[in-house]
Amino acid sequence: MPIVAVDDTDSRERGMCTTYVGARLAERLDAAGGRVRRRLLVRLNPAVKHKTRGNAAVALHVAGFDADAAFDIAAETVREFAAADDPRTSPGVVVADLDFVDADPTDRDAAGDRFGSITPPIPADVAEFARRALRRRLPLDEALALADAHGFRHAAFGSGGETDAEAVAGRGRIGALAAVGAPAAFDDWTVERISYRELDRCGTPRDVDVESLFAAAGRGYPTVWDTVDRGTGEAVCVPNAPGPILHGIRGDDADACREVAESIAAEPVERAATFLTNQGTDAHLAPGAIGDLRDGAGYRVAGTVASEPETKRGGHVHVDVAAPDGDRVVLPGDDGRPRLRCVAFKPTGRFRDRVRALRPGDRVTVCGEHEVRPAGDTAGGDGSESDRPTATLKLEKLAVRDLVATEPAVPTCPDCGRSMSSAGRGQGYRCRDCGTDAPGKVEEPIERELEHGWYEVPPSARRHVAKPLVRGGFDGPVHPER
Repeated sequence: MPIVAVDDTDSRERGMCTTYVGARLAERLDAAGGRVRRRLLVRLNPAVKHKTRGNAAVALHVAGFDADAAFDIAAETVREFAAADDPRTSPGVVVADLDFVDADPTDRDAAGDRFGSITPPIPADVAEFARRALRRRLPLDEALALADAHGFRHAAFGSGGETDAEAVAGRGRIGALAAVGAPAAFDDWTVERISYRELDRCGTPRDVDVESLFAAAGRGYPTVWDTVDRGTGEAVCVPNAPGPILHGIRGDDADACREVAESIAAEPVERAATFLTNQGTDAHLAPGAIGDLRDGAGYRVAGTVASEPETKRGGHVHVDVAAPDGDRVVLPGDDGRPRLRCVAFKPTGRFRDRVRALRPGDRVTVCGEHEVRPAGDTAGGDGSESDRPTATLKLEKLAVRDLVATEPAVPTCPDCGRSMSSAGRGQGYRCRDCGTDAPGKVEEPIERELEHGWYEVPPSARRHVAKPLVRGGFDGPVHPER
């Protein structure tokens, strides 16, 4: 049974989408006598330089069809639909002919979309490549050597660079090979129902009735999520790019996603397809430790807030988090522990208020992409330049583990209730009227705007692969955004 995978067929400016190429390819394989058992939409490393916004590859599991014939149809489809004339687009095709039995050719999910329940015997090193493709920047040479070692056919299209020095033909074979290995690499999968507009409408404003969209999103929630942002009024599922997608409905159930999609009043839908996907799963996040993080990788990191949050130029909120040290609280001025600059960028909207509410000494877990900028580059999103490399964690979500509950305060007189005055350096405090004294400041309880548990960016700012809190499975209370 061949797995047919494609990647990097889309363009930010010229209006194509890899899922559309995958949908058209699936139709052609079906028409030629194959049975497309699964359509996989595989999100890859969101930190990769050459990506479009979503950085996704598509893989099709095809039963009852010859691998060489599938390769020829895939190559023809990519030539026809990929935006190969965009110099930044570098399409690639990989076809893996894996030896396993299609146990039930009639098996379909309840919505009529073929997701077969079987998992092909994917080589362990290909599965590991897929895992690494979500957390590292992998070279094309490694992908080609691995594909060749397993006898996978592959092909390159386009120039893949704006200059000769940047040209890498068929860079999409990296993502395509990762999509081949994805079923054995990831164990958490969600669903997206994508509706496509008529191609001659691409580049024109999308005609979607927002009232019907919000109503459908409300009925589908929480099984269907990230359809709208009720805080901003944004239709999250409707893209802004000039491609063929009309809307994409994401959730945990194919029937529910299809029902929401079909309830939206909009311009004509040319075709629609349901994909099994690793988006909305946090598959890009790995456990990490402050002081030992790689550039361009996603992490989940524990620490202690070590600075007052600061809103800088552009509206970005910065806060330092220090490595934990047992029960010892790391406070400003204590340079004995490594620190990490965490930033909630302006597009994260109301999530910034959660970051602003942190105080030094709070214990947190922070999640996001770690970026190292070279000396002379803008440092951490505030527009300034640094004379040394700067490291930043771009916040996607955070968990409050422990909150500072008190703060030092001048004591009050137990007799008259007035604030005491300093009795002199190192001599404590004294009430000038009553003569009562106290050895020093006292701890007073403070009100906190935060609660224990997980907070997240709103749907309009969420990365495709980031897991919404409403999906559950987190190690604490959750405060979901809608």
